[in-house]
Amino acid sequence: MRPKRVLVKLSGEALAGASGNGLDGATLTALAADISAAAREGVEIGIVVGGGNFFRGVQGLNKGLDRTSADSIGMLGTVMNALALEHAIETAGAPARAMSAVPMPSLCESYARKRALDHLSNGKVVILGGGTGNPYFTTDTGAALRAAELDCSHLLKATQVDGVYTADPKKDPDAVRFDRLTHVEAITRDLKVMDTAAFALARDAGLTIVVFSIAEPGMLAAVLRGEGRATYVTP
Repeated sequence: MRPKRVLVKLSGEALAGASGNGLDGATLTALAADISAAAREGVEIGIVVGGGNFFRGVQGLNKGLDRTSADSIGMLGTVMNALALEHAIETAGAPARAMSAVPMPSLCESYARKRALDHLSNGKVVILGGGTGNPYFTTDTGAALRAAELDCSHLLKATQVDGVYTADPKKDPDAVRFDRLTHVEAITRDLKVMDTAAFALARDAGLTIVVFSIAEPGMLAAVLRGEGRATYVTP
């Protein structure tokens, strides 16, 4: 059965294309087209976007920054990505609204749960920047948090591989892919597709996590229809 409302976790690197840094116009346009097409099929879509294409908080520790300052810079990167996605999705034909957990009202709307729910129910794709608004939390954990508080049934983790493996399949040819897992199994096996805090929060909220590759055009809509290749992590 097609879910009514989902939260998509999209990494910043997914917006960077082959370069791995900044924004790639063609990649951004293609992703926006996929998101817009999925939204037109009637699913309410929220997106939590990372900022690794601009700055990762952990990188700042090697540059003389403390963790709080580094994470704050990383949060700004996620807002830049949210603004870029908002424009690209609207250009692709779907209404969108960027919201930030770090208030910056001259740039975008500040995140508030009831306002986000209102936008979703009115058919807007809601792009959530700023992480949780706090240091020491990854955007994976932020995605699980937003999925829970926005009453989503599924958390869709868009990656560069087609599911969860025992190891990185790009580095280990013997890596084994899972079709289905439980949250407890994912935590016990220390699978790295999401951090432990995100898995634990998703488990407590009863969220189904779907891990799929965003690299193939149309995969988001396919996953929402229950098609395509993905790993399902269930309570």
